[in-house]
Amino acid sequence: MSVPEMAWVPEPPAMTLGASRVELRVSCHGLLDRDTLTKPHPCVLLKLYSDEQWVEIVSQTKVTKPLLLKNGKTAGKSTITIVAEEVSGTNDYVQLTFRAHKLDNKDLFSKSDPFMEIYKTNEDESDQLVWRTEVVKNNLNPCWEPFRLSLHSLCSCDIHRPLKFLVYDYDSSGKHDFIGEFTSTFQEMQEGTANPGQEVQWDCINPKYRDKKKNYRSSGTVVLAQCTVEKVHTFLDYIMGGCQISFTVAIDFTASNGDPRSSQSLHCLSSRQPNHYLQALRAVGGICQDYDSDKRFPAFGFGARIPPNFEVSHDFAINFDPENPECEEISGVITSYRRCLPQIQLYGPTNVAPIINRVAEPAQREQSTGQATKYSVLLVLTDGVVSDMAETRTAIVRASRLPMSIIIVGVGNADFSDMRLLDGDEGPLRCPRGVPAARDIVQFVPFRDFKDAAPSALAKCVLAEVPRQVVEYYASQGISPGVPRPCTPATTPSPSP
Repeated sequence: MSVPEMAWVPEPPAMTLGASRVELRVSCHGLLDRDTLTKPHPCVLLKLYSDEQWVEIVSQTKVTKPLLLKNGKTAGKSTITIVAEEVSGTNDYVQLTFRAHKLDNKDLFSKSDPFMEIYKTNEDESDQLVWRTEVVKNNLNPCWEPFRLSLHSLCSCDIHRPLKFLVYDYDSSGKHDFIGEFTSTFQEMQEGTANPGQEVQWDCINPKYRDKKKNYRSSGTVVLAQCTVEKVHTFLDYIMGGCQISFTVAIDFTASNGDPRSSQSLHCLSSRQPNHYLQALRAVGGICQDYDSDKRFPAFGFGARIPPNFEVSHDFAINFDPENPECEEISGVITSYRRCLPQIQLYGPTNVAPIINRVAEPAQREQSTGQATKYSVLLVLTDGVVSDMAETRTAIVRASRLPMSIIIVGVGNADFSDMRLLDGDEGPLRCPRGVPAARDIVQFVPFRDFKDAAPSALAKCVLAEVPRQVVEYYASQGISPGVPRPCTPATTPSPSP
């Protein structure tokens, strides 16, 4: 038994540099028949062992190996073949609309039920199914539904790559009658439909009839009525086009963190070791500042009594300069944090909505420009339970319609169930009135899970969703990236004579 070759392309890790995406195509032959009355329904599970190291499992573009049973013996003549091909090109999508005329009739008492399959030719000369249309019943002049697929799926982003089109008459037994075929390329398809109303058509040829019948012309014609390329922009497109990522830091100064004079406090400054907030600031903030264009961070605190009147504030500048709350790099945030802590009284409650709404204000002004120039990211460091959950949900739902994301870093060992709820990974977040978030903009990271992990693991988790969120927002608004700015080469001063 043979299993048709299928392709799987994993999504690349967010913000990964110096990496390539690789498509793996898996096919099996001679599988053991485990079913009594029917053929088996095999699936392939690919696993990558990565216990503190990456293991190279395929060093060739094509590898075929025998399949083994659990006892180590070969499973008859069963083999598995894995073909690897580097993914290149763009993320663009293409929408195609096909119809056909005067197809051969393969049925005796009715008309054919045609459908069409599209194959691309791989680098190893094998053919890979990329699309199968729906079946149009009892019709020799079918109009198939428009469909959309990525340019990579269609032709591996190679406009000259051969494409094969096969038309069949559907049979419920699975033994479909072959009507005819033709070949083309994406370049031909695109050029043939370049002008409005322009179409391109091909003769549908059955080689068996062509070779046997002298007067044979074709088994019908297939027409491409629409070929529209949809440009899909990437996170890098927006960054290169001038979009700036602006980070704002918010620190939880509520009493639940513990008295800073106690060594058990998450805000303890007397210990020789950096406290939990300092550790999180250095690790997470150090990652974020690499993506902030000017590396100046507005930094706020919430849940503390602040001088001079010692009233509770939920969005005070930790440098005590409300007109200019920015700190120079994360080191500046840490310096302001150290100076701020002895001057305030940790209090409560843990209200997060005010700081979300504060960051949402400039994001709303940015939205009104209709350009991809600045995207705001709020980095919240907190020890756990949110007091104003209803207001926070409302603030997040409102912010989900703005160029804004929120990263919540859980500090300490408290119950973070509220934060996981805000993350929205298990379903769309809704405000108390039932209005859903326009998109998922919250990423929750429990810092305790990464205290002893490699920096790359923390970076991947912290920034896992931001690139997608940036692209998702601007795409939803129909906003394209700006024109990439030319790189200005650095000038090296001439040596003194």
